[in-house]
Amino acid sequence: MVKIFSFPAIRPAAKDAGEIACVPYDVISREEAMEWIDKHPDSFMRVIRSDAVLPDLPAESEEVYAKAKKNLEHMIKNRLLVRDDKPGIYLYRVKQGGSIYTGFVANVSVDDYIEDKIKKHELTRYDKEIDRTTHIDVTNTNTGLVVLLYRDPGDVFHYIESLIPEEQPDSIVKMDSGIVHEVFRISDDAKIKNIIRMFEGVDSLYIADGHHRAKSSVNVALKRRENGTSTEESERFMAVIFAENRVKIHGYSRLVTDLGEYTPESFMKALGGKFEIKKYGEIDDTVFRIPPLKESGIPRHVFHMYIKGEWYEISCPVENPEDTIGSLDVSVLQKKVMEDMLGINDPRGDPRLQYLGGARPLSDLEMRVNSGEFAVAFSMQPVKVETVLKTADEGNIMPPKSTWFEPKLLSGLTLHTLD
Repeated sequence: MVKIFSFPAIRPAAKDAGEIACVPYDVISREEAMEWIDKHPDSFMRVIRSDAVLPDLPAESEEVYAKAKKNLEHMIKNRLLVRDDKPGIYLYRVKQGGSIYTGFVANVSVDDYIEDKIKKHELTRYDKEIDRTTHIDVTNTNTGLVVLLYRDPGDVFHYIESLIPEEQPDSIVKMDSGIVHEVFRISDDAKIKNIIRMFEGVDSLYIADGHHRAKSSVNVALKRRENGTSTEESERFMAVIFAENRVKIHGYSRLVTDLGEYTPESFMKALGGKFEIKKYGEIDDTVFRIPPLKESGIPRHVFHMYIKGEWYEISCPVENPEDTIGSLDVSVLQKKVMEDMLGINDPRGDPRLQYLGGARPLSDLEMRVNSGEFAVAFSMQPVKVETVLKTADEGNIMPPKSTWFEPKLLSGLTLHTLD
């Protein structure tokens, strides 16, 4: 079974939550983070993206991480963030459009990650892993949430949902987009014990979002074991846990800076030797996903490409549907296009390849290509949650950034310190 633990979170007062909470560090650029801080001077963005308050320094410089620690200490000293007086578990509910997502925040075990009871489906990118490892170590805090999924062995989800009280949440944040985030603290010992007991029937947890945050937390724990500074809390990290059938997946877009030896015309010609290509025509550039032109009873890889001001549908038959990884659209794109054509062999580290979360409108892709910053963009279809869990159970790894899970949780509503 997996282990979960209550902990005394550091949290904003209810009246301050809306100004403090912010989007996660990895869904926003440095420039966007600077704009966020200008608009919300007390924002937790000052901690998770301290590079935005030191724009003249490299993001990975020691001064940037020291600034994150100093900013966090300032928020605690001035009681913008306050530690709870006893351990709790924190229900987290997101209202988004017509959907409601309900999970809970608790600590999980570093050893469960090492022993693969917390299963992964993606490798981390080197630069981001180093960044978050340093950030967690220097601040001595889990400042962001790892999103984990579980297969419900019975009525775990319904019990969690039943714990939400009728009164106002401890924290409520209403985003400009209309999305509402709510946190409810559960401090009753009997209820906490019930949640822990119910998870005795859960064999595995699955990382949906936050592979870098999880691996970085483990890196810090191992480092502290080696230097003899481990604590009970450094052997755990913070996560928000959802039932696997209570989340949603979008595709994860790719952007490439240049076409290597190809011109746009020769690239299209070479691509036509590998795939069927159809001009897509007009699209709604405010949506996140381009639907395929025609559904087929035969399994096909389908993705969409934006180049020289036009959208195209790229497709080919699935060669082996039983091959969980090989049958993914992102696997085919990586092998046949990124590697064979463009020479991008390391999707974790090649600077020519960048990613854009699937819940960003298609106009974002168009804008970045039209500006000349990128030569081509690829919009991907979402994979199924069952595919993600099956991949992890088989011990396989998807290409980086194969999934964009919703809900996306805010940072700054719960923090876990390692001492």
